[in-house]
Amino acid sequence: MKIFSASQIKACDAYTIHASKITSYELMERAATRCVGWLNDHFTPDTMFVVICGSGNNGGDGVAIARMLHRQGYSARVFMLKLGDNYSADCEQNLKRLKNIDSNIIEELSEGSLIADVPENVVIIDAILGTGLNRPVEGWVKDFIEHINELPNTVVSVDIPSGMPADIVPKEGATIIYATHTLSFQLYKRAFLHPETGRYAGQIHILDIGLSPTFIKSTHTSYKITIEEDIKKMLNERKVFTHKGDYGNVLIVGGAKGMVGAAVLSSKAAIRAGAGKTTALVPECGYSILQIAVPEAMCLVSGENHVSRIKNWEESVVGIGPGLGTSDSTAAAFADFITACKKPIVVDADGLNLLAKNTELLHKLPANSILTPHKKEFERLFGSTKNSMQMLETTRKECMKYNIFMILKGHHSIVITPEGDCFYNMTGNPGMATGGSGDVLTGIVTSLLAQKYTSKEAAIIGTYIHGLAGDYAAAKHSMQSMSSSDIIDALGKTFIHLGKKS
Repeated sequence: MKIFSASQIKACDAYTIHASKITSYELMERAATRCVGWLNDHFTPDTMFVVICGSGNNGGDGVAIARMLHRQGYSARVFMLKLGDNYSADCEQNLKRLKNIDSNIIEELSEGSLIADVPENVVIIDAILGTGLNRPVEGWVKDFIEHINELPNTVVSVDIPSGMPADIVPKEGATIIYATHTLSFQLYKRAFLHPETGRYAGQIHILDIGLSPTFIKSTHTSYKITIEEDIKKMLNERKVFTHKGDYGNVLIVGGAKGMVGAAVLSSKAAIRAGAGKTTALVPECGYSILQIAVPEAMCLVSGENHVSRIKNWEESVVGIGPGLGTSDSTAAAFADFITACKKPIVVDADGLNLLAKNTELLHKLPANSILTPHKKEFERLFGSTKNSMQMLETTRKECMKYNIFMILKGHHSIVITPEGDCFYNMTGNPGMATGGSGDVLTGIVTSLLAQKYTSKEAAIIGTYIHGLAGDYAAAKHSMQSMSSSDIIDALGKTFIHLGKKS
């Protein structure tokens, strides 16, 4: 699923109006109809609504919604904020139409006015400002939004929470409606998927309003969302008459003294994700642990408490970093390995920290390698950024520069390609913010790479199934109680689900 900018959405609206031979007013009716359908499904007939409308087309949506609710017998009251000299043409048309039906439910507010005495059970519909916002809200509108945010009521935003820009992260302290639900049209906005702004949107519901599929298909964007259909198309079925050699060799390198568990988790995940053969390279202190904890894996040793030489990797796909440590001997072994290896690898955790200590090695990374940093690891590598969108843009630049893939880990982990394309992942939950979750991801992605998936496929599929397994684990154990091992245990259920033909 593509993500369009505000200007692309505006162009898509215009193309749809022209190609479908409808008016902008009729497109507004479509949007309002879909919103009212959602409201019908989620609120009882005795629900009371307060619809707060601006003077633009977002306000027009709100007035149309109020008219439809009123005709269905709902109690609905409309407050109009005249934010300019005039209402937009479509907003004006909807306002006249509603006045002809029942002018008593409409109140036009003068500047400085606020609404008071709104009972807690009333649902507030926010239709003040839409995606055309190009500067922070201020003055009366700022005060009005802050007043709404102080109320305990359920708030449903139409298309986007008022005050939220669609394509950027605003300065800290910007005034934005805190929505309980956001009913957005056709496609996600990037702002919904970043922590600084996404927290304002509440639960997001994408409503199909019939925008032109021709325009959507033919219009380029570097930003996309991974959906289940994409994963099912990429996943390969196991063929009959195959053997373990057909499904690749994985070598997990990590597990310094005190951190052997990280290598255990990665190795288990690699096996559960389908690798034909998995080997762990750990220091001697981890040998017995690996042999007992992961009997399905082979075990190699190097060094006493830290890996001192990376060996036997030539026939394997390497995932390096989980619990590896950053000792001098390990750093030297890591540099020798990066210099010698010519095929894609997966680098996580202390592998990333070693790259940060010796950034010249970035130039020596094998093409199409996959790096999996969280925020702090990214900052050690490439420096701090003002916000998560700027971090993503920096990542795009670095991926193109070094011809690598990255998985920026977070609530919506993002896969970035060497071409600068970004794939937002929608699976996963806060319960995965637990020690070892990243080590599991490393094992999964390395396993897929060993099974001859491309680096792009391994990164996108691996991120998706890691999150989906986390969702299954949370459903079974709760987000509070789930562990990284629970994610591994849920991989079987994940593959069964994805293997079903829809």
